Amino acid sequence: MSYAGKNLRYLRKLRGWTQEEFANKLKIKRSLIGAYEEERAEPRLDVLESLCNIFKLSLDELLLKDISAAKSGGNYLEKRRQMKMAAEAQVIQFVPVKAAAGYLAGYADPEFIDELNTFTLPMLAPGNYRAFEIVGDSMLPTPSGSVIVGERVEDVEDLKANNTYIVISKSEGIVYKRVMKNNRLKNKITLVSDNPQYSPYNVSTDEVIELWKAQMVITKTNTQQRWDVNQLAGLVNNLQEQVSSLKRKMN
Repeated sequence: MSYAGKNLRYLRKLRGWTQEEFANKLKIKRSLIGAYEEERAEPRLDVLESLCNIFKLSLDELLLKDISAAKSGGNYLEKRRQMKMAAEAQVIQFVPVKAAAGYLAGYADPEFIDELNTFTLPMLAPGNYRAFEIVGDSMLPTPSGSVIVGERVEDVEDLKANNTYIVISKSEGIVYKRVMKNNRLKNKITLVSDNPQYSPYNVSTDEVIELWKAQMVITKTNTQQRWDVNQLAGLVNNLQEQVSSLKRKMN
């Protein structure tokens, strides 16, 4: 038994198209749509191929399955969407500020991690991700309250200089900083704020618990920091002085 006519009717109504609109998309006469839907005629192969391309279905699905209600119950297309999302979306645990202290003690406890709220971002490449809420103005123009989505870095040796990371350490807790490697001090990394009003400082690699390379920054639209020209000029000068000082110390 072919479900082609029934499926064609269901797909048309799913998109809210009239028979005339559907016929134009398939480049056939409107009368043929009526004939297919009433099962007075079977769709030609070229029509079936066009349907498959539009709705991302296989010929088997279009001909042999009632996609309006799969045998297991529920909407067939919706189930396909859910399966696709489950396969592609990255489930990300979210560590808000209020959970930061608990995270330092429970970061390695699966039960603690399972209790964290989660969200998904399907545009991320496969990987191990976690999101952290940050507070303060040390990384302006990234505003306080932003959420940093980071990808896990397993080894300090994999750090890339001048990139931004969530650094979790026994001494400093959870911080969002730009990381510099110190050639003179092999067992330390230098954490640099984007806001030059804050001085760089060193953290021992022995103190580092976790590293997460920043991949996305999520902020509220009404919290974006605004700078005037004089502020920007002063910040750039301060930053240049700090970078020069760091280079002298590290070389």
